[in-house]
Amino acid sequence: MAAPNTGHVIGGARVEGSGERIEVRNPATEEVIGSVPAGTPSDVDDAVAAARAAFDGWADTPLRDRIAVVRRISEGIAQRRDEIAATVTAEMGSPITFSTKVHASVPVATSAGIADVLEGGFAWTDEVGNSLIVREPIGVVAAITPWNYPLHQVVAKVVPALATGCTVVLKPSEIAPLTAAIFAEIVAASGAPDGVFNLVHGTGPVVGEALAAHPDVDMVSFTGSTRAGRRVSEVAAATIKRVALELGGKSASVVLDDADLTKAVKLSVAGCFPNGGQSCNALSRLLVPESRLDEAVELAVAAAAKYTVGDPTSEETRVGPMVSEAQRDRVVDYIRKGVEEGATLAAGGPDRPEGVEKGYYVRPTVFTGVTPEMTIAQEEIFGPVLSILPYRDEDEAVRIANATDYGLAGAVFGSEDRALAVAKRLRTGQVDVNGGRFNPNAPFGGYKQSGNGREFGRHGLEEFLETKSIQR
Repeated sequence: MAAPNTGHVIGGARVEGSGERIEVRNPATEEVIGSVPAGTPSDVDDAVAAARAAFDGWADTPLRDRIAVVRRISEGIAQRRDEIAATVTAEMGSPITFSTKVHASVPVATSAGIADVLEGGFAWTDEVGNSLIVREPIGVVAAITPWNYPLHQVVAKVVPALATGCTVVLKPSEIAPLTAAIFAEIVAASGAPDGVFNLVHGTGPVVGEALAAHPDVDMVSFTGSTRAGRRVSEVAAATIKRVALELGGKSASVVLDDADLTKAVKLSVAGCFPNGGQSCNALSRLLVPESRLDEAVELAVAAAAKYTVGDPTSEETRVGPMVSEAQRDRVVDYIRKGVEEGATLAAGGPDRPEGVEKGYYVRPTVFTGVTPEMTIAQEEIFGPVLSILPYRDEDEAVRIANATDYGLAGAVFGSEDRALAVAKRLRTGQVDVNGGRFNPNAPFGGYKQSGNGREFGRHGLEEFLETKSIQR
C-alpha cells in the first residue's frame, strides 16, 4: 500500500509543500486513508524549472538508454502489481479483481509496447526530395490525469513523453493520487535523471491551470471531462502550446440483425459496467433491432444481475462504489432524470443497493424505452447505467450512434463484412468488432468533443514530437 501521506517530487527530491493538505478518502468505507499536499503555483514554477533544466541532457541521451529506462518502468510496475492494485481499490473503489487484471496489469503492456515500437524501427527522420525531415522532442510536458484509471492514464502520457526525450511534470487527480506516488518511486528506480520526471499534487483550478498557462510548458496532455478539457484549452491558448485531449464519451454498441444476440448483449454489458461504469469508453448505449428489443432487454437484465455490488476488496464483487459522494449523487441524478423523461427501468434504479450501509454505491441500472434525444442517451453519466435503444434499419442505427457530441469508442456486432462496414461509418476514434481484443499498440483517442490527439503505440509517441524540415 502507498504511504498514507505523500509529497510532491521536484527535481528528484520529495517536497512537502505549503502545509495545506488534501485528504484522500476510501469510497467504500468513507474513511480518510491518506493525504497529499495542496500544490501552489510556486510549486508548479519549481517543477517546471526542474523539468526545463533537465530537458537538454535528457533529449540528448541515446535512444537505447531512454528505452532502457522505459523497460525498467514497465518491469517496476509488474513487480509492484499487487501493491498497485490494492492502492487503486482503496483510493477509487475499483474491485480488486479488476484492479489487478486491468489497472495494475495493462500499464505493463502499454509501457512495454512503447519500447517495442521504438526498437522496431520508429522513423525519427525521413527524406522528402531535397529535405531532411527530423522529429524532435517537443520539450517540457504537463501531464494532467484523471481518477478513474490512476495509473493507466499516467503511463499513457508519461512513458511516451520520456521515451521521446521530453521531460514531464505530472499532476494526478487529487481524488485518487496515491497510485501516482508509487509510480514516482518506480520512475526514480528506473535510472531517469533527477528533474526528468516531476510530480505536483493539487487541484485542477490551481495546479492544472498553472501548468496549462506556464510559458515554459511546451505541451499539455490532459485526460478528463469535456468541460475541464475546454478550460485547459482556453488557458493554454495564451501561450500557443500544443494541447492533447482525451475527454468524455457516450459510446454505442450497435447490434446488427444477423448478430449472435446473446453474445452481443453480454459483451456490451461487459463494456459498460466494469470499473463501476467509470470509463470514458464505456459502452453506455446498446442499439438493437426493433424486432428484438424485448429479447435484448431480457438478456441485458440477466447479465446485469451478475454484476454483484459490494466490498471492492472481495474477489466476488464486480461493481464497487463510485469514487466519491459527488460522483454517486451525479449518477443517481441521471437515473432519476431518465425516469422523469419517460424511460423505463428494467433493472436497478436510484435507491442504495441492498446490503451496503456505507460507501458511495449505485445499483447497476438498465433502461429501456429510451429515445435518442433523452438526457441519458446524450450525456456522459460515468456510472453503471446502460440505455437500450431500438432502431429500424442499419442507416438509422448509424444515425443514432453518431447523434451525440462525443466520438470516443464504440462496438459493432454482426457478420464480419457488415460489422466492419458499419464500424467504418461510426464517427468515433475506436471501434471493437465482435468483441475484438485490446491492442496496447493501437491508437486511442476521440472525434468531436471526445478530444484530439492519440495515445499508445506509434501514434502516442508522435504526439510528443515536433517536426523540422532541413532543406539541402
